[in-house]
Amino acid sequence: MRKQKKIIQKANPAFAIVVDGETEIWYLQMLKRNERDIRISIKPEIPNKKSLEDQYKLACDLSKKEFTKVFWIVDFDTVVKEESEKPKGKKSLISTFNDYKAVLAEEYPNVVVIVNNPCLEFWFLLHFEKTSKYFRTCSEAENQLKKHLKNYEKTQKYFTKQNDDIYLKLKPEIKNALQNAIALGNFDSHDPTKAMCEMGLFFLTEELKQHFE
Repeated sequence: MRKQKKIIQKANPAFAIVVDGETEIWYLQMLKRNERDIRISIKPEIPNKKSLEDQYKLACDLSKKEFTKVFWIVDFDTVVKEESEKPKGKKSLISTFNDYKAVLAEEYPNVVVIVNNPCLEFWFLLHFEKTSKYFRTCSEAENQLKKHLKNYEKTQKYFTKQNDDIYLKLKPEIKNALQNAIALGNFDSHDPTKAMCEMGLFFLTEELKQHFE
């Protein structure tokens, strides 16, 4: 009697996303809600405390678990703000962040650090504008974004509205956003006032790029 071939079920990739705010969580949830053909588990995680150190520690912890990759999304305006407010003599927070990045690159190869300067709203803005303007705060970027999304607000209701959620509003221009983001280049630790967005590291990662290229 002919033996049946054993079918090996391949486990779907699993991504953990370390963020410091709810807007990133809502946005990623809407991505998954609308892109049903993406067979990847995407699990956003907020640390108990939102300090840079706590985000870094959570990324390290998650990298040792069942996740294929861990993405740490950093709103750099918070780093710049804390840097300007740090007591004299205290180590530079930007220097600390660079140290974290170096350790992750050396010891945690499945962790990908994504920097948005100033914040996630700049990524949204790049769907509508090709710009290298540096916005000092997230509020400034939001004000510019509202020229395109007039009723934009950081609420769960706005982000997750059925059939009109944040991802659906932006989806038609996502390829433009990726091109605009890539054109800005990568994070430069020596130039903390450079406008940039590294969301392409997520959307064009090996497991996702077929959906967004």
